[in-house]
Amino acid sequence: MGGEFEVPAMRTLRAGLHGVFYVLLAIGLTRVSGSWAALSGGALLGAVYTAGLTLGRRRTASLVWLAAVVVVWTLLGVLTTDFVWLAFPLFFLCMHLLPSRAGVPAVIAVTAVTVGTLAAHGPALNPAQVVGPTIGAMAAVLMVTGYAALYRESERRRSLIDELTRTRAELAETQHEAGVLAERQRLAREIHDTLAQGLSSIVLLLRAAPPDPAGYVEEAMRAAEDNLAEARRFVHALTPPGLDGSLEEALRRLCSREGAAFQLDGEPYTLPRRAEVALLRIAQGGLANVSRHAEAARAALTLTYMEDEVAMDIVDDGRGFDPLTRSGNGLGFIRDRAAELGGAVTVESAPGLGTALAVTLPVP
Repeated sequence: MGGEFEVPAMRTLRAGLHGVFYVLLAIGLTRVSGSWAALSGGALLGAVYTAGLTLGRRRTASLVWLAAVVVVWTLLGVLTTDFVWLAFPLFFLCMHLLPSRAGVPAVIAVTAVTVGTLAAHGPALNPAQVVGPTIGAMAAVLMVTGYAALYRESERRRSLIDELTRTRAELAETQHEAGVLAERQRLAREIHDTLAQGLSSIVLLLRAAPPDPAGYVEEAMRAAEDNLAEARRFVHALTPPGLDGSLEEALRRLCSREGAAFQLDGEPYTLPRRAEVALLRIAQGGLANVSRHAEAARAALTLTYMEDEVAMDIVDDGRGFDPLTRSGNGLGFIRDRAAELGGAVTVESAPGLGTALAVTLPVP
């Protein structure tokens, strides 16, 4: 078992056992001071035992050392019983240095040698000489086995704690990556629905400029100024871009700029800031799609306040498309924005029949 675990409590126990060994050895040497043979054998046992303390954790050398100690101790028992109680620290050494399948038989063997030594040197073997070594052997086995069980439980808990720490670190990394991805997606939507759409409008205006381009240039300049303001708001992160004043006012300005009609239904009430920004961005993306792709003569945006939800519809009489076969970033961003707030997006269109985009958001 000793090769299987090493804990601070066990190291303390080993140091204590070494001390017990030397105390019992000193007592034995004192009692055999009149016998040179026994005295020499005791000194040899002490020397062999001390030499083993310098072996460290080299397993093979430790096993050879244990065998040498047991052999010298056994031979010393032929001369005298004064060293027989050194069996107690030997019990622990056997359990510590040997695996469990060999440690217990070794303890039984040492116990048998102890009882045999007492029986060989006495006129009669009394029960105490059998019970004493047996109890000592059982105590050693139980103590070392208990320490081994505690060590295994400690290792299991340490492994669980390490695994939990790794899992927590991985979760934190995953959450960080998810946050970065979500922020990138949010910025992509913001740029698509504001700066990209505005720059696209500038390009369309400049391409459509007639020989007398004063009006178109003025429109392009106004769009450029609006996009510059949007960019500055992004950089300074003061307020959600484009939402100065109420949502209705922002939508009116947008419709006026895009040449679409605006209609308000229901009694306006205060919406969460996120909902207002989402509706404005959806309106920007929807009307930009109308300008760029629909070739519509008319377009209209309707904002409707209801009791438990707010709806926004963008309708045009353009060339339309098949929603099942055609999609793009703009429509995908619109759906993402609505989904983040628990809303829904419906697109009705067909080639040559115009397009109707309907967005509904629940009201907290």
